[in-house]
Amino acid sequence: MSLLALHHVAIITADLGQSLPFYCHVFGLAQIPRPDFQVDGAWLACGALQIHLIVNPAGTFRKSPAIDRNDWHFAFRTDDFDGVVKRLTDRGFREDLPQGDPKCLLIFRSGPADFPQLYLRDPDLNVVEVNGAL
Repeated sequence: MSLLALHHVAIITADLGQSLPFYCHVFGLAQIPRPDFQVDGAWLACGALQIHLIVNPAGTFRKSPAIDRNDWHFAFRTDDFDGVVKRLTDRGFREDLPQGDPKCLLIFRSGPADFPQLYLRDPDLNVVEVNGAL
C-alpha cells in the first residue's frame, strides 16, 4: 500500500465571515488560492498542510458551547506552547471563563498525553486543540 499523509482538515462553518478571521487572526493562518467550487469557503495554509473552511448554512451538529475534548476535534502542534497561550490570552481567551463563553480555554500542562494541550472552540463550536507534542 502507498504511504498516506494528511493533506487537509475540512471544517464546516455557517458563517465564513466569522470563521475566516478567527483562524487567520487567532492562529495566524494565511488564506491561499481556492478553486471556484459551487459551495463557498476558504483554504488556509498551515505549514505543509491546509485547513479548508466549507460553508454550510445549517452549521454543524454541535449545539453545546461547552468544550468537550473527547468530541471530534483536530490539533495544531506547536514548538512554542507558552507562546500560543500568550497569543490566545492577548486576544481575550482565558482559563477562568465559564464553559459556554466563546473565549474559554481549557489548558492541561501535564497529563496522560505527556505533552501540554489546550482546547478552545471556533465560532461554529468546533473543538480545536493546540499541543506541544514532539
